Amino acid sequence: MNAVDWLIRFLADGLVIVVAAVGAVAFIASVRRDRYQVYARALMAGLSALTVAKIMSLFYQESARPFVLSGTLPKAAYLNNPGFPSDHALLAATVTLVVWLATGNKKIALALALLSLAVGIGRVLALVHTPLDIAGGFAAAAIGVSLWYGKPAKKRPSGKPSRLH
Repeated sequence: MNAVDWLIRFLADGLVIVVAAVGAVAFIASVRRDRYQVYARALMAGLSALTVAKIMSLFYQESARPFVLSGTLPKAAYLNNPGFPSDHALLAATVTLVVWLATGNKKIALALALLSLAVGIGRVLALVHTPLDIAGGFAAAAIGVSLWYGKPAKKRPSGKPSRLH
């Protein structure tokens, strides 16, 4: 494997692990109060994003992955399915959005967003996804996460807003 293929594989497969690990550490380190509620909300946001992605896949399916259409070998791991939307993009974007919305840490969220974009680019360069697959994964993440983080926190009976971190 040459250096370019190694870089593409790292972007496409390895970087999503970095996004998940950095996101998890940032998320866990930032949560101070109401931990179980915050963790449950993040879990539900992730499950909702996955559900949205599965629903999207029922309405649109490509004929084949790019490496099949081009008659070449893929440069990254993939599941034997049509590929829309990208699960790697879905995971990276979900982690990024949850970290941003649950912790308010804009610097970490921006870094995760750039890494998530690099994952998407890597998946396209590896010929396992099209740009539409990546956009679909990002969109499913945004919709699923917004179901849990799209509204402001409700006020407690004491009149003080509830804090989720």
